[in-house]
Amino acid sequence: MRLLVLGGTAMLGRAVAEQAVADGHDVTCVARGESGGVPAGAAWVRSDRDADDGLDAVTDVAERWDAVVDVARQPGQVRRAVAGLEPVADHYVFVSTGNVYAVHSGLATDETVPLLAPLEGDVMEDMSTYGEAKVACEAAVLDGFGPERSLVARAGLIGGPGDWSGRSGWWPWRFAHPVGAHGAVLAPDALDLPMAVVDVRDLASWLVRCAASQTPGTVDAVGEPDTLAGLISVARDVGGHTGPLVTAPAEWLAEQGVQEWMGEDSLPLWISDPEWRGFGAHTGAAARAAGLTHRPVAETLRDAAAYEETREASNPRRCGLSDATERRLLGLLGH
Repeated sequence: MRLLVLGGTAMLGRAVAEQAVADGHDVTCVARGESGGVPAGAAWVRSDRDADDGLDAVTDVAERWDAVVDVARQPGQVRRAVAGLEPVADHYVFVSTGNVYAVHSGLATDETVPLLAPLEGDVMEDMSTYGEAKVACEAAVLDGFGPERSLVARAGLIGGPGDWSGRSGWWPWRFAHPVGAHGAVLAPDALDLPMAVVDVRDLASWLVRCAASQTPGTVDAVGEPDTLAGLISVARDVGGHTGPLVTAPAEWLAEQGVQEWMGEDSLPLWISDPEWRGFGAHTGAAARAAGLTHRPVAETLRDAAAYEETREASNPRRCGLSDATERRLLGLLGH
């Protein structure tokens, strides 16, 4: 197929382009190039999607695209892409997010959870309206291409090599580099929290297959259902950790300034707010029925940890406890 990837230089977009090239497809990426170049074997159209004419080079009515894959988060970018590409593309694959849901407290949920109200306007000013922005993007795709010519893939936590956020790589990296006495590592005590990670390569491979087969629908593209305890156990194995795992309650961690989910001095993937307890609890059954398969999570975490080892000063970690903070907290806990 002739595949147009809107992006192709950052984590997921690049993985999609790489997989499509490996599968023998004719791939063109539209990107500014701020995250690097496109994969070998893919054509590159350098362009800024914020410009009104940013996609003019790929909307020639004399040339058709079998499918488009779009990972954008700005509604204006998606609206312009849909308007320009609908006459010349057969199918539109849009990568959305589980953040579009208005409710995150339920367990074993699916795509029927109510959505947030769509963001008004074309620009998401900051990540506080990320979910609303993606709702607006979804609406633009479905309105323009219709449900039979589009796939909306609501991705969950994406991990593996290239995970710039560090969420999937920090735990195995920390277990390989403990800083506490006798190799102690700090963790939250709410380890029954539902949590799942989908490998970026599995997601990319599935998106390419869906584009080639023009699979329609709106599905949660998430990892196999798991818990934070399960992921931490695998991370310990991957990191070769044999020291103690020291757990602390949410209230104490909050008092000490430890952040949830990601960010500076955080415990990645941890969520204590009961209203968000079900964020990682979507079953993903519809996506698996549509062919999404998963490699062992140990492989995902191992390769994410290997990526963490390659970080340079110019690309610092965006989550996890600093060595100094973790030593201080473990000391307060007697370790």
